[in-house]
Amino acid sequence: MIQFKAPLRDINFLINDVFDYQTHYKNIPGGDEATPDMVDAIIGEAARFSEEVLSPLYQVGDEGCKFEDGQVTTPPGFKEAYQQYMEGGWQGMSAPVEYGGQGLPLSLGVIKSELIGTANWVWGMYPGLSLGAMNTIYLHGTEEQKQTFLVPLTEGRWTGTMCLTEPQCGTDLGQVKTKAEPNPDGSYNITGTKIFISSGEHDFTDNIVHIVLARLPDAPEGTKGISLFIVPKLNVNEDGSNGDANNVTCGSIEHKMGIHGSSTCVMNFDGSKGFLIGPENKGLHCMFTFMNTARLGTSIQGIGAAELSFQGALPYAKERRSMRSLSGKKSPDKVADALIVHPDVRRMLLTQKAIAEGGRAMLYYAATLADKMMASHAAGDMKGYEDWDDKLGFLTPIMKAGLTELGYEAANHGVQVYGGHGFIKEWGMEQIIRDTQIAKLYEGTTGVQALDLLGRKILLGRMKSFDDFRAVVNQFIKNHKNTKEMKPFIKQLKRAMIAWRLNTFRIAFKARKDRDMVGAASVDYLMYSCYIVMAFFWAKMADAAYTNLAEGKDVDFHKAKIQTAEFYYDRLLPRAKAHRKMMLKDPKSLMQMDEESFAFL
Repeated sequence: MIQFKAPLRDINFLINDVFDYQTHYKNIPGGDEATPDMVDAIIGEAARFSEEVLSPLYQVGDEGCKFEDGQVTTPPGFKEAYQQYMEGGWQGMSAPVEYGGQGLPLSLGVIKSELIGTANWVWGMYPGLSLGAMNTIYLHGTEEQKQTFLVPLTEGRWTGTMCLTEPQCGTDLGQVKTKAEPNPDGSYNITGTKIFISSGEHDFTDNIVHIVLARLPDAPEGTKGISLFIVPKLNVNEDGSNGDANNVTCGSIEHKMGIHGSSTCVMNFDGSKGFLIGPENKGLHCMFTFMNTARLGTSIQGIGAAELSFQGALPYAKERRSMRSLSGKKSPDKVADALIVHPDVRRMLLTQKAIAEGGRAMLYYAATLADKMMASHAAGDMKGYEDWDDKLGFLTPIMKAGLTELGYEAANHGVQVYGGHGFIKEWGMEQIIRDTQIAKLYEGTTGVQALDLLGRKILLGRMKSFDDFRAVVNQFIKNHKNTKEMKPFIKQLKRAMIAWRLNTFRIAFKARKDRDMVGAASVDYLMYSCYIVMAFFWAKMADAAYTNLAEGKDVDFHKAKIQTAEFYYDRLLPRAKAHRKMMLKDPKSLMQMDEESFAFL
């Protein structure tokens, strides 16, 4: 059984030495409360809760949820853990004070979510979905809706969901059929069926707030005719207490490859009372608030999978003995050498470590952008809000898709380190693979994220957000081009950045002649981008590590950080070149075969 240990040294290295969160907090509303002592206390307590309460429940959760007569029972210990979470005030940590939150920076909430998600991703999905509902209501709801729904969500007394998918449509939401009929009192009757609804029904709380996409009468066809509604499981009385049932029922729960402890529900709405949130027929615009939150959160699963699998594989590689080192016996008094002396085992362990730590750096940087975005919104600076949203939006598909693909790879390496034992359930390593597979699917598959990046963010956005990020990296390169120890990193990073821009233009030029070029190139382009983005953050970490080494701080830790950066540049960054070659190829070999010729059966 894997026992999660919070990577506190790495977290502190990032927030103090790489990104200087304390200076960052001085420039955002609510940041003055996030003093060093406060931050240490919050992270320390989140680590304790994750290690002591959630980690022991991870394999327990694989037993799955039980469904009977429309009711869902979560795995043993899950409900009690949520009670502790709610009593600790964790749900509202980064929510506005006026709606029951603590008003602390969103980035602190991201660190909390990473710790929880790594210790027990499946459990963390329940409060995680609520965060998306909270952000959607906060940004688009009326004051009455915020008082009615946001306050109990913030306090954790209620939970929230996102209801998009229907039996006939997944990503193509233009096919949504759920209906919204207006009532004289300004509410709406919502009727339809939604599928794949995470946390749609459970035993944590009495009420669940569903954020639902539906169509008004005479709405335009396609995505332009979708509106967004708040639909509670229980109606809400005038005093804010739970009222009678709202005709929202769970028809069944899915039997899945992984994340068994998360209730994935078929939800039926039968004339359920709902409340329009945001403008009519602008539901997708409002829903993207939820989606972007969910996508950033999903990237945590990729990081967590790499970290947890690494924590399981490393001690096994140190203890398990098999064969002798090719360069000579390392433990002559033992029957064989430890697995960790073998180069290929080290390749797998270092790949896990590089992905987990590189992904964490990407996440913490993105969290600072989210802080600035929310600060602009709070100040009423909508231009600033949209600018920061664009900057964050550029990284979102790279992180959601790239980090979950790499996290899944890292989880597979963990099983490989164990050999046959990794395939056995009791060790817990194979569960990480099964639980992580879904991260590449929900909130938009890797292919969908890739189209969003290349098609919408890059080409339709005329490369604005791309150039904004490129400016950040180029400034770092300029500042360190003459630093002796950083030259090996800077040289490669500079070349990669020049090639990234040039190859983006090449794809854009090819796409003018053949629109299939975008779809053919998109996934390789996303992974190509991900490796380059991560290379930048490994260079930033190497720079901070060199600075600390010069001051004699925590020598072993910072040497290991630099050595991992060197491994990344030597062994992982070169993968970008293969993706570059593939993404620039003509789509002909993909598209030339007739549909009937795929198989002759």
